[in-house]
Amino acid sequence: MARKTEATSSGAAPSQEKRDLRDRALVSDPVQRYLSEIRQYPVLAREDEYALAREAEDGNSRAELKLVNSNLRLVVKIALEYQSSRLSLLDLIQEGNVGLIHAVRKFDPEKNIRLASYAQWWIRAYILKYLMDNYKLVKVGTTQAQRKLFYNLKREKERLLRQGLVPTPQLLARSLAVREQDVVEMETRLSGRESSLDAPLQDGERGSLIDFIASDDPEVDDNLANRQLSDEIRGHLSEFASTLTGRDVDIWHRRMVAENPKTLQEIGDLFGVSRERARQLEARIIKRLTKFLGDRVSPDDAVQLPLQG
Repeated sequence: MARKTEATSSGAAPSQEKRDLRDRALVSDPVQRYLSEIRQYPVLAREDEYALAREAEDGNSRAELKLVNSNLRLVVKIALEYQSSRLSLLDLIQEGNVGLIHAVRKFDPEKNIRLASYAQWWIRAYILKYLMDNYKLVKVGTTQAQRKLFYNLKREKERLLRQGLVPTPQLLARSLAVREQDVVEMETRLSGRESSLDAPLQDGERGSLIDFIASDDPEVDDNLANRQLSDEIRGHLSEFASTLTGRDVDIWHRRMVAENPKTLQEIGDLFGVSRERARQLEARIIKRLTKFLGDRVSPDDAVQLPLQG
C-alpha cells in the first residue's frame, strides 16, 4: 500500500511541475497571458449576438462589453497577419481592439450580418493606420493617395511579379490608379534610412548632424531692420487712415486691413452699391495709399502690403 502511495506521489510531481512551468511562461510572456485571459469569453451564437446588439443600441454598456469580449480572438487573428519584428504584437492588438469597439457601436443587427464580418473592416482599418503612423519617425502617408500606396504597394508588386511583369513605377501607378510621381516618392520614403539630427557624427565627438545644416532663419541684423521697417510702415498706415473720411473709413477697416475682411459684395450691400462700384472705391483708396507711402518710404524699402485686391 505504501508502494502505491509513493508511486502516486511521484506521478503527481511532474504534473505539478508542468503546471508551474506553464504559469511561469504565462507571467513572462504577456502575449500568452493575454491569449489565456480572452479564452474565457465564448463565441456568441447568432441569436445571442442579435439580442445583445439590440440591448447595446439601447445604451446597455454591459451588452456592448459582452459583444466586444466575444470577438477579442478575432482581433488577435487579424493582428497576427500584420505582425513584424519592428512593432509589438500587443500594440497591434490594442489598436485592433479600438477598431472593434468602434465597430460594436456602429453595428446594426437588422442588417442580417454577423458582427465578426462587419467588425473585421474596422479592426483592419485601425491596425493599418497604426502601422502607417509608426512605420517611420516621419509619417509616410499624409494624403489619400499616399495611404493607398502604403497599404497596397508591396502587395501589388508581388502580384505583378507572379504574373512575370516588372513592377515599374509606371505600371504600379496604372494598377493602383495613382500618379507615377506618388509611387516614386512612396518607394523613396519606405526605403530611406532615418537618422537623428541630434546623434553624434562619431562616437566620442560632441558635434551632431544638426550643427552642419544651414539655417533658413534671417540674420539678427536683418531681423532688426525688418522689425524697424514694419514699425515704420505701421505708423504710416495709421497716419494714412486718419486722412480717410466717409465710406473710405468703412472700406479701410472692414476690408483692407481687417483680420477677416468683408467681400466686395458685402461692402457693396453695406453702401447700397454694386460689387463693381465697391471695387472702384477700394481701388481709389489703394491709389491714394500708394502715393502716400511713395512720398514717405524709399524705393529700396518698398514692401508689398497685405491689402485685398
